[in-house]
Amino acid sequence: MYLFTPREKEKDRNTYLHSFTMKKVLILGAGLVSRPIVRYLLDRGYAVTVASLIPEQAESLIEGHPGGIAVGWSIEDTTTLENLIAEHNLTVSLLPWMHHVTVAELCIKKGKHLVTTSYVKPAMQALNQAAHQAGIIILNELGLDPGIDHMSAMRIIDHIHGRGGNVDAFYSICGALPAPEAADNPFRYKFSWSPKGVVMAANNDGKFLRKGQVIHVPTEDLFKNPLLYKFPGVGELEIYPNRDSIPYIDLYGIPEVKTMMRGTFRYPGWCEILDAIKRLTLLSNESLDCTGKTYAEFMALMTGEADARDIRAKVAAKLGMDENLPVLKAMEWLGLFDDTPMGRGEDTPFSIISDSMIERMQLGVHERDMVAMLHVFEASYPDGKMEVIKSMMLDFGSPETDTAIARTVALPAAIGVEMILNGEITEKGVQIPVMPGIYAPILDRLESLNIKMVEHFGLPPTETIG
Repeated sequence: MYLFTPREKEKDRNTYLHSFTMKKVLILGAGLVSRPIVRYLLDRGYAVTVASLIPEQAESLIEGHPGGIAVGWSIEDTTTLENLIAEHNLTVSLLPWMHHVTVAELCIKKGKHLVTTSYVKPAMQALNQAAHQAGIIILNELGLDPGIDHMSAMRIIDHIHGRGGNVDAFYSICGALPAPEAADNPFRYKFSWSPKGVVMAANNDGKFLRKGQVIHVPTEDLFKNPLLYKFPGVGELEIYPNRDSIPYIDLYGIPEVKTMMRGTFRYPGWCEILDAIKRLTLLSNESLDCTGKTYAEFMALMTGEADARDIRAKVAAKLGMDENLPVLKAMEWLGLFDDTPMGRGEDTPFSIISDSMIERMQLGVHERDMVAMLHVFEASYPDGKMEVIKSMMLDFGSPETDTAIARTVALPAAIGVEMILNGEITEKGVQIPVMPGIYAPILDRLESLNIKMVEHFGLPPTETIG
């Protein structure tokens, strides 16, 4: 393994890369989900460069493998980024989504393929023609959600349509959660990926189609009235809407559908607690002066109270609930009723709450996480037959190797990289994995890695959701 800083050892890095005859892959980012893709590609003989703001993190992913290079690099250094892209056959961006377009533009300029695990934003879609002209594929949404959800959904949709049937209803739900034995705090949640992103998603609104009617759920109602589903091997889980489900009607080619809902799984209690937190505007991004305040005084400020005495009882009264209910216990556990100084100045409630959650809710080094994914289809056929089809996955991480979220995000991307470099994927432009030539082999290879969607056909109507 070689550790370089880009400007100091440019010549040495070039010499090292040129010593390889195999295909070369550039991985941008060394975060929580990066390890499985790095190891997958190294173990299959690819030369892999991992570029990260913290080169020691990149070095730890390579673990001394002779085919790996760790590079210290920041997104502001576009000159080095352009050189790195030019030196490799393909780039994988595991950076925050807002940086993908910068990477994509340089990939187009250098005629190099790009893979991401993030949603296609309008600015990325706008690069479609340029990517076609450059003869490259920019393959996005090749992770878990988005990723495995698209591919496993399309396998069932194409099956239904192949029999002349209609998709009358489609529910798609996913959740990255602590394993049941690790769900031991009042929220029954721990972070195994992008903590800020998880909390930020609580400020989304929701939109879905139900029995032909478009339902809009404003952000203040996002956690009200969750659906319940008993997931095999886990038990009861809550479901709340995941952003806007309507575009997936066209994306999946199911214009006949009458119900289309994407949702998120959480353990029972999460929705009630988050709803109360939002009712108190504790996820607001409005700036406040918190200089010299304790957490209890902050809560007094947020509830319009003159002082912080008996703040738990005052918050309970504001919410119209008994102060001994789990919601109040969760807020207490989060430290929001403490007389501890916050040590903050000008700040936002969102930052205060998310920081408190992140501090207390990290997945322990000896704890397992899990990913639960479920598709439920209601299908009808020309002969009058109707059926419910379920496709589900339950994947557990291992403290000794990788988290479930890392495996299920990184390994689809790794397989996609391998397929592009082997010429098995020939599409060009900005793409997502909804074509059989992409999703079928990726799903098959994921099964060999013990990541499998289990499908059940011919179920009765009572097996649907809602």
